[in-house]
Amino acid sequence: MGRGGRHRGRSQRKDFKENRENVWKRSKSDATVDGSDNAAPEQKPTWEPIVTVNPNFEEYYKEQGIVKEEEWDLFMEILRKPLPAAFRVNSNSQFRDEIISILENDFMKSLQAEAIEGGELEAIKPLPWYPKNLAWHSNFSRKEIRKNQTLERFHEFLKLENEVGNMTRQEAVSMVPPLFLDVHPDHFVLDMCAAPGSKTFQLLEIIHEASEPGSLPNGLVVANDVDFKRSNLLIHQTKRMCTANLMVTNHEGQQFPGCRLNKSRASEKGISEDMPINQLAFDRVLCDVPCSGDGTLRKAPDIWRKWNSGMGNGLHSLQIILAMRGLSLLKVGGKMIYSTCSMNPVEDEAVVAEILRRCGETVELLDVSDKLPGLIRRPGLKKWKVRDKGVWFTSYKDVPQNRRGGVLVSMFPSGKNLKDSTDGCKETDSSAVDVTPDEVAEEVSDLPLERCMRIIPHDQNTGAFFIAVLHKVSPLPEFQEKPNPKRNSSTKPVDSTENSPSTEAIVTVDTVPDESAAEKVIEADPINEKDDLEPEMNITEGESITEEKEANSSNVGGKRKVPMQGKWKGFDPVVFVKDETVINGIKEFYGIKDESFPLHGHLVARNNDTSSVKRIYYVSKSVKEVLQLNFAVGQQLKIASVGLKMFERQSAKEGSSTLCPFRISSEGLPVILPYITKQALYTPMADFKLLLQDKSIKFMDFVNPQLAQKATDLVMGSCVVILHDGEEPAKVNASTIAISCWRGKASLAVMATAADCQELLERLAEKTPKTEGASVNGSNGDSDGPQAMETA
Repeated sequence: MGRGGRHRGRSQRKDFKENRENVWKRSKSDATVDGSDNAAPEQKPTWEPIVTVNPNFEEYYKEQGIVKEEEWDLFMEILRKPLPAAFRVNSNSQFRDEIISILENDFMKSLQAEAIEGGELEAIKPLPWYPKNLAWHSNFSRKEIRKNQTLERFHEFLKLENEVGNMTRQEAVSMVPPLFLDVHPDHFVLDMCAAPGSKTFQLLEIIHEASEPGSLPNGLVVANDVDFKRSNLLIHQTKRMCTANLMVTNHEGQQFPGCRLNKSRASEKGISEDMPINQLAFDRVLCDVPCSGDGTLRKAPDIWRKWNSGMGNGLHSLQIILAMRGLSLLKVGGKMIYSTCSMNPVEDEAVVAEILRRCGETVELLDVSDKLPGLIRRPGLKKWKVRDKGVWFTSYKDVPQNRRGGVLVSMFPSGKNLKDSTDGCKETDSSAVDVTPDEVAEEVSDLPLERCMRIIPHDQNTGAFFIAVLHKVSPLPEFQEKPNPKRNSSTKPVDSTENSPSTEAIVTVDTVPDESAAEKVIEADPINEKDDLEPEMNITEGESITEEKEANSSNVGGKRKVPMQGKWKGFDPVVFVKDETVINGIKEFYGIKDESFPLHGHLVARNNDTSSVKRIYYVSKSVKEVLQLNFAVGQQLKIASVGLKMFERQSAKEGSSTLCPFRISSEGLPVILPYITKQALYTPMADFKLLLQDKSIKFMDFVNPQLAQKATDLVMGSCVVILHDGEEPAKVNASTIAISCWRGKASLAVMATAADCQELLERLAEKTPKTEGASVNGSNGDSDGPQAMETA
């Protein structure tokens, strides 16, 4: 048996090595080798490698001097290899230490043989620059992990922990920008171009890191993305964080509203001028802009075929406008990260240089070379060239008039606009420094662009990334030209051969776009104002974008009413829940004292009709203040999601309570748990595991006979089962484990997903039982029991 096992192990590793070499290959559509009748009945598919050659790419970056000549071959060699998978442990996860221990003591050792077969020294290892060993690097690509049987256990582990929110699979270099942003728990943070949401998740982790269990930070994260579908992906990604401090919006980043309250008009409408905030401004801004994406070649090798220099040129103006809008929304003293996953200096240093020229002494580029010492990074370039339609330009003076629509002065190191006429090359830019033609033969920027950071793939076996940290020292200078909302709205790369704007838009900073909307101040009472409503929240897979679609589905043949959120068509209206019957019913049923956990003013739902509200969401104090401001300024924010799903109407007939028809959702349980004094059942390990495994238990089947009576004493309806082996209820802390359940007539049913149950069983299996001699085996998560009632 041992010999057979070794043989199978060698065979699997051989297959693994072969598959490892084929991860960047695709099958040809025509697999036929011989068309004659003598051809074999079954033909193995043939494979052709994805093309990883682009002469224009190589010429472009050789000329730009991205790496030294002696490094070039290694640089290209690494770019042509699949990107190793990376993942990050949620710093706020209840099982953070256990997960890190599994990685260090199990998978680092068990995967070592596969790594050696693949020619690597280590299978997985912590990223040396990420704090507390929370981020990990694998020497296997994501496709290898998915496809190879030898890695199946590791793959299932990653899938489960990612699904329940304990871990996030994220490219290593993508983890860098939030670490340089220096976020504090009380900061208002804007992620301007947030989808798919991995950096947003990181930012949320940081603001929650210093919070005690059950308490909420004073800060918040606003995650914005222009693409509606990507916003839904962002919502699904951040839902795993279970936070009441998040708002997801759906705006063009360059038109993101500042929500400035017009005090005089507010006074006319009877709105108090003593609102906590009268303008939406941020302590930190992450401006990770749309880019050509050639830093992701290892992850998306199809870019090799598509890449051309015009992609970066076409996005340059949009990137500047996005960055300038981010700075205008930033508080004085705040910090902004400008970042791209491109290596192109036209998208990187040229944009930063233009920002600094426009802002003058009001913004400084910070030197953060002493931060994250384990991260290898290259200083920013101070000189580069611009390529358009196969022609190189070292200065804007050399650009023909018919090409100046696509090749802008801001793309060059000096940013100087020189007239190529015979009038002495008179300078026309704002720097007002006299130069001669000889001085622009090879332009070199006089700005401290070496403080920027460029991460190169072959330095630490990663993708490529560019990062600049900007500090707003004082209010930005005003510009004469306001942004045109119809321009530069596309987030797709545009070839400069097709994109030929005649002029470059300049953002008016520290002002609010569409100021007329802000002047239309309305009452902040959603009960009295029909259109003073808030948006739908937490749209997830399997959940409709509008609840009204469900409500109107019974009107067969009738035209469905399109939901409206203020002036935003297609977004469900949501209001603060003010129905005292609903709020007091929840407080009384679960024994929640309002002074310890305020519900008034913190609960929001989709409409005013409490009889049809299906989900109630909880918002933090900071999010509540932003919502109040948004009401006061005429709902300038187009909100796709806000708050944490706390309560959900139970549709099951059995046990529905007339006192409180709302059960506690599994997402909201960690936040509200410390304040629940009723409907709580403290359960020893044996029965807790049995409940997780079977998903439903009859009272008579509890291992501990005393639990049957305690469960019977609960009011029929929603309840919470808390793992506790002692006689007396313990105070809830960071290590407390609990699940939402439903107390029926004679049974208790789990109201959680199969993945949540499976993950808890696996974590509990690692703990030493205190009061019972044997543990219950883990569930495979395939049960179709009562947990299906939970909306995923």
